[in-house]
Order: sequence, then structure tokens, then C-alpha cells
Amino acid sequence: MAYGQIGMIQAAAGFFVYFVIMAENGFLPQKLFGIRKMWDSKAVNDLTDSYGQEWTYRDRKTLEFTCHTAFFVSIVVVQWADLIICKTRRNSIVHQGMRNWALNFGLVFETLLAAFLSYCPGMDKGLRMFPL
Repeated sequence: MAYGQIGMIQAAAGFFVYFVIMAENGFLPQKLFGIRKMWDSKAVNDLTDSYGQEWTYRDRKTLEFTCHTAFFVSIVVVQWADLIICKTRRNSIVHQGMRNWALNFGLVFETLLAAFLSYCPGMDKGLRMFPL
């Protein structure tokens, strides 16, 4: 696959996860468009979602940063798939196997790094990455 196509697939996966998390918390996609000014206003502490629930500024920012973390993790997951797709371009994974230990280490390390950044205490302050 071309890198541009891979990038578009990763971005689509990230935005899909973003919209799913927002919808699970009451902000359906049609409600999100045009809401940025009120979303970022510290003076607005009663922003209503699609179901009528009111959100404070702090709760909105926690939800936003959780979406940022989910976007990051979705990029990591799509990179797993991309790696396996590129590795098995001609042979199936059953015939080729996963004997490249540097590649396997990279997959495990990338996953552990994403988990560390998502769940390590203090990352909510330093990188604004909230647990999923």
C-alpha cells in the first residue's frame, strides 16, 4: 500500500474512535459540528449533550483528552494491521510465520508503550492522556 493510503486509513480509524467515544458519552456527531467555541469556553458550565445532560468545562476536557488517547491507541492498532499486511504481501501469515524477532519486539514494545502512556499515573498532567 502507498503511504498516503495507509495514512488515510489510520486517520479514518482515529476519527471513527473519536466519534464513537463522543457518541457513547452523549455527543452525537451532528451535535459536535460547530460546538468548539462553547466547548472551549470556561464560562460555559452547562453545555448540554444530545440527551440533555449538562457538562461542566472540566468534564468536557476530560472527555476530550480521553478521545485524544483513544485516537493515539487506534493509530497503534492500525499500525499492527499495516505491519502484518505489508509483511505478508505475497505469502500468508500461516506460511510465512512471525520469525522476525526484531519486528516482534517492535510490536510488543509499541503496544506496551501505548499502554504505559495511557495508564501511567501522571500522564493526565504531562501529556493529557487519560485512561480509556
